[in-house]
Amino acid sequence: MIGISEELTVIRPGGALSPRCAGVLEAALAGRQAEVLSRLEGPLTGRRLLFVVSLDEGGVNRGFYDLLAHLRTHPNCLDRCVGGVLVDAPGDLYTKAAGRDLVLAANLAGCAFVGRPLVEGTGDLRNFTVQARNAGCSLEAAYHLATADLVERVLAFSRPRLERPKLLALHASSRATSNTLALWGLVRTRLEERCDITEICLRNGTLEDCAGCPYTTCLHFGEQGGCFYGGVMVQEVYPAIREADALVLLCPNYNDALSANLTAAINRLTALYRTTSFADKAVFAIVVSGYSGGDIVACQAAGAMNMNKGFWLPANFCLLETANDKGEALALPGIQDRADRFAENMLCQLAY
Repeated sequence: MIGISEELTVIRPGGALSPRCAGVLEAALAGRQAEVLSRLEGPLTGRRLLFVVSLDEGGVNRGFYDLLAHLRTHPNCLDRCVGGVLVDAPGDLYTKAAGRDLVLAANLAGCAFVGRPLVEGTGDLRNFTVQARNAGCSLEAAYHLATADLVERVLAFSRPRLERPKLLALHASSRATSNTLALWGLVRTRLEERCDITEICLRNGTLEDCAGCPYTTCLHFGEQGGCFYGGVMVQEVYPAIREADALVLLCPNYNDALSANLTAAINRLTALYRTTSFADKAVFAIVVSGYSGGDIVACQAAGAMNMNKGFWLPANFCLLETANDKGEALALPGIQDRADRFAENMLCQLAY
């Protein structure tokens, strides 16, 4: 990436790490130059970052909350940074929630994230069972390998620069009534001269959710370029994602969650994910809430597509707005300027 450090900066809020977390970090950094910070006191620009958070039995780290507060109140303080996250805890809970909150806060402060940016060390490390089996090693060794791999990927990350990006917008909304689609219309008009744009509506026909087929069954259909259930996912979405450089999720807030059809589509990407790397594909989102909770939906989108499916997360990946009545989104104060900035950021992240 242009103008970005080749060395690692470690941000580890909240004082001493747990012995296990400290050992994993030490092993991952062996032989590397790394600056270690316990707090942010000013902007960091163009850094490769590893956030390291050690939670207590209650899933709490007060220094972590101070870091969140700083990120949320200092826009662009991580301009042109790219990062990954390591969260360690003595129990099985709270690591994912802490990681998602941190990724969203840092992203809105200007930090991009590599695909699969979160390594979680849960209490008994059972979350590494599959990785350990595949690598023929212990759970502890699998934890070390995952952390070392994350550091490698953060240090190696280079944002794709495209002459004419190909965008795929996915939605499940009615064009006649949707504030989310109306906002996308504003953004789209600002992109059309420099991007090739495809839209797919997931309301057309029946979209079956993922049934959780056995791994070998899912892999078999994925290798054939399909999925057991077929339909619009196999006929339209899979080919479009293979061709796309970036995915744009259009996300109305339904009960503080992604819509059912969009969730089903994300779940059904698993068959494609088995055989296709998404590491060079970006994900953006437009989230519109009727009342509140857009941050919850944005966290879900980032969690599903970046942390799980491995799309890289560009800085400021989401446009978050609140609009209830039909047409209200286009009448929001300053919405034209915010649509301008969002479209400009998309082009800045993707294009020459």
